[in-house]
Amino acid sequence: MAERLKLTGIGKHFGAIRALDNVSLSIGKGEVLGLMGDNGAGKSTLVKIIAGNFRPSTGTMELDGEVCDFSHPRDAQEAGIEIVYQDLALCDNLSAASNVFLGREIRKEFGPVKILDYRSMHNKAGELFATLKSETRPRDLVRKMSGGQRQAVAIARTLLADAKIVLMDEPTAAISVRQVAEVLDLIKRLRDRGISVILISHRMPDVFGVADRIAVLRRGELVCHKATRDSSPEEVTGLITGAIMAA
Repeated sequence: MAERLKLTGIGKHFGAIRALDNVSLSIGKGEVLGLMGDNGAGKSTLVKIIAGNFRPSTGTMELDGEVCDFSHPRDAQEAGIEIVYQDLALCDNLSAASNVFLGREIRKEFGPVKILDYRSMHNKAGELFATLKSETRPRDLVRKMSGGQRQAVAIARTLLADAKIVLMDEPTAAISVRQVAEVLDLIKRLRDRGISVILISHRMPDVFGVADRIAVLRRGELVCHKATRDSSPEEVTGLITGAIMAA
């Protein structure tokens, strides 16, 4: 499988605090990587480096074989890296379509006047939801949606941006079992489209249900990076807690 993203020797220090130390891992095109670790293990810092929020203190990052150095989240977005935050960053008072196109609205021109082209945005949003096989409708208000439907809106936004990599932060936290299944199906749809997904989660069944590979961080160090089929929930739990030092 061709590499989409490769991290080599990534380190991040905040003064005397070592958040990450010599982390090297990769993710292939159309692959799901489950990123696991206890609170404070370095997951958020690593994701923020990939997303352009932080610059690494040491190490290099390559995207499709080319070294990249992001100084701003906009740089990462322009390179094809999108992040779906745990709180989803959606506007509850707007429709699904308006949220999908937030900041990327389609406009029609009438001479010097530009107005929003709601019909085009609704049609395109409907196509994206159909691609994801989601029951979400473009005109539905976000405040009336289930957790699974909200995830569909956030993920559709990444499709609109033509993402190469989608970073997902705890997408199945605090939702029902049925909605968890819906979100995991959405992740599989992204994988089927050749989009790489980095899934940050504490939920072992979810990671083992969709991830092709698993990476475990402990105290800023990578202690596991292997195929999911070669690991087990018991091993990952041991790696997270330190009962198992490395795998």
